[in-house]
Amino acid sequence: MSARNFYIDPSRCIGCQSCVQACSECDTHRGQSMINFDFIDRPESIGSAAYVCFHCEDPTCAEVCPADAIKKGIDGIVQSALDPRCIGCSNCVIACPFGIPKMKVAQEQMMKCDMCYDRTSADLKPMCATVCPSQALTFATPEEIARTRREVPTNVFYFGDQKVVTKVMMMVPADVEAMSVDVVDYMWEPQS
Repeated sequence: MSARNFYIDPSRCIGCQSCVQACSECDTHRGQSMINFDFIDRPESIGSAAYVCFHCEDPTCAEVCPADAIKKGIDGIVQSALDPRCIGCSNCVIACPFGIPKMKVAQEQMMKCDMCYDRTSADLKPMCATVCPSQALTFATPEEIARTRREVPTNVFYFGDQKVVTKVMMMVPADVEAMSVDVVDYMWEPQS
């Protein structure tokens, strides 16, 4: 695999939802999109944001799985629940600080972004990153990001007192080292 990382820049999202369609075309997703797409402050704004799984270093979703169905590979990719093991309890859905995993009732299985593992393991970009016209979702080397962006990447997030370190990077202003989430209002705030 290459030295490329996944970068999310919500400030670049234009709301086209190309990523949603492309994600559903990934071979490992069985025709379903694993993109978390949100409208930000919908009554007051046209802002939107697309998110993939952040692939936490210590994935809470895997820690709370009573069936040991969620595995993290040596490459840091946290996979969807293993079909024969998933008991559909939704513990992972509730525990994820980012709200990423989704219980797919028809499959009786938790599914989430696996960073298009079939593609990234063959050194190809994830489907969403191949179609994003604004590069809000990008799969690139750190050097490419440093050369083409004003923002800087961070993979450190605080949810109250809980520190979460991730494989996926979020682009933030240059003076920000981490993101803090106010769990009362669920608002992203830079933390210096």
